[in-house]
Parts: sequence; structure tokens; C-alpha cells
Amino acid sequence: MASQACLLLQKQLKDLCKNPVDGFSAGLVDENNIFEWSVTIIGPPDTLYEGGFFNAIMSFPPNYPNSPPTVKFTSEIWHPNVYPDGRVCISILHPPGDDPNGYELASERWMPVHTVESIVLSIISMLSSPNDESPANVEAAVSDCRLS
Repeated sequence: MASQACLLLQKQLKDLCKNPVDGFSAGLVDENNIFEWSVTIIGPPDTLYEGGFFNAIMSFPPNYPNSPPTVKFTSEIWHPNVYPDGRVCISILHPPGDDPNGYELASERWMPVHTVESIVLSIISMLSSPNDESPANVEAAVSDCRLS
């Protein structure tokens, strides 16, 4: 029997195939693994990333949607909210509930209502508006502040 995570991810994949969203494409890395997706994001207009194509892997845990996926760019990207190894650091990808460090509200963190589409749209928004307050890549945050 397919798990709730499998069924939900299959539905989201089907929806994205039927109704593609401007700004990105997504599909499975391997047809036999619904838990690992390949995502290509088109650099948003009026940003340093405009016109670029950025590839990432989205990996879902077996208890999705109760826990968030991880997203890691496989393309090189220099951004305050992307770790040097490519992992994306945004609030909606942080575990649900209160932030042990007190930086984020529970409402800003992962919630099971998020979908592949809402996650990728949040990443596109992150590319347009970096959060320098809580950088994953301090060097990129410092240079980004100098560019502003």
C-alpha cells in the first residue's frame, strides 16, 4: 500500500505536469523514487540571477508532509541564504513548531500545507529578496550588503 507521502507527492507531480508554473520546472530524478525531485529554477527578472538556470534536488522525508523536504542546489549559486554546499536555508524548510533559537515564528516555519510549488516559489522569492539577517553564507551576505 502506498504511503500518504507517496500519494501526496504523486498528486503534486501530476498537478505540476498538467499546470506548469512560470519560473521553474520540476520532475523526478528517477521514475522509481517519488521522494527525490529535480528542480530547475529560472533566475527571476531584475535580480543578479536573471536569465540563469539553477538546478536543485528536493529530497522528501518518508513522513512528508509532516516534515519538510531538503533542497540543495546542484548548480553553483552565490546567495546569503544558500550554504556553500548548496543547501537552501529558508524558514519554510525548517522543522515545524517554535524555533529553538527564537529567530522565527512557528507560522514562518514548515507547515504540512506547503507543496512543491509553494516551496519553489519561496526559493524564487528568496533569490529576489535575500534575508541578510540570518545568513547561511556569511560571505555572500556581506558582499550582498555592499552591493545594495
